Amino acid sequence: MSTESIASDLPLWAQLLVAALVLGGALIALLGSLGLLRLQSYFERVHSPSLIATMGCWLIMHATWIYFSVSGQGFAMHAFLIAVFIAVTVPITTIFLMRAALFRSRRTGDAVPPTLSNLVRNEPLEEDEARSSEAGPMDTAAATPGHPPGA
Repeated sequence: MSTESIASDLPLWAQLLVAALVLGGALIALLGSLGLLRLQSYFERVHSPSLIATMGCWLIMHATWIYFSVSGQGFAMHAFLIAVFIAVTVPITTIFLMRAALFRSRRTGDAVPPTLSNLVRNEPLEEDEARSSEAGPMDTAAATPGHPPGA
């Protein structure tokens, strides 16, 4: 499909709206990328791409809807499904990554907020625990009294 055909198929208002939505989504994605460069810690940096990716995706999805609906090619269900998938998975993934990083930071003794749960031990490791976790599972089994090496 040539650009002359696209220009003649879509009215001017639709061309401008689609262009504005795609440009807005691209600018929002650029802002998220700049946030990765600007922010210092992992906990600050994780918010920028997760929030921005969802918002930029929704703008581009709306542009896709308008383009396909006005050009007479029908409803663009694939764009809607991609946007819903991103809207559902990005926050869940961000939560899991943040919890893992928070757990690791607490175990290393970094200054992070305390845990609200008593289910998982989150305080820093003692010196002997840190040494045994660095040694690996095979070394700790061999060093445990009453257990023969390799058993």
